[in-house]
Parts: sequence; C-alpha cells; structure tokens
Amino acid sequence: MSMFSERLQILVSKDQRRRLEREAKRRNASVASVIRDAVDAELGGGSRNEKLAAVEAIRELPRVPFLPVEELNRIYDESYTESVLRGIPGLSPE
Repeated sequence: MSMFSERLQILVSKDQRRRLEREAKRRNASVASVIRDAVDAELGGGSRNEKLAAVEAIRELPRVPFLPVEELNRIYDESYTESVLRGIPGLSPE
C-alpha cells in the first residue's frame, strides 16, 4: 500500500462526478481511489520489473478446470436453494 503525500485538486463535470461516484459505490471504494486507479490504468503504474513479476506470479498459479457458464449457474442455483431451505424451519434438505 502506498502512502499518498501529494494533493491534487481537479474540476470535473457533473456527469463525470456522477460516473465516478457510481463506480466508487460499485467497488465499495472512495472516489479518490477510483481516480488513482484510472490514472494508473491510463498512464501506467509500477515498474517494468514489478509488472513482469506479476505476470510470472500469475503463470505460477495452479491451473483450475474450466466450467461452462451453465454449469456454474447450476452449482450456484443449487447452493442458493439449499441455503434458503436451511433458513426455513421444517424445510431442511437433510
């Protein structure tokens, strides 16, 4: 985590502010962090060595089997149904 020591003040349009606030809410983050992420995404963040290390770390992750979206949805639906039934007395799936 970086320590932030530089203050920057900018003016944005009402529409830009709404979009920033909507994205911050979606991420459960601050508007400032959304702006910092956007700056890093547009102008780059981290050194070349850090980026290469990140790519290598991703390559080292264990392979996981691919599941089609339909199968993921089925698993989710079954899990959700079981959790709902567990919450209703007398309707436990056991």
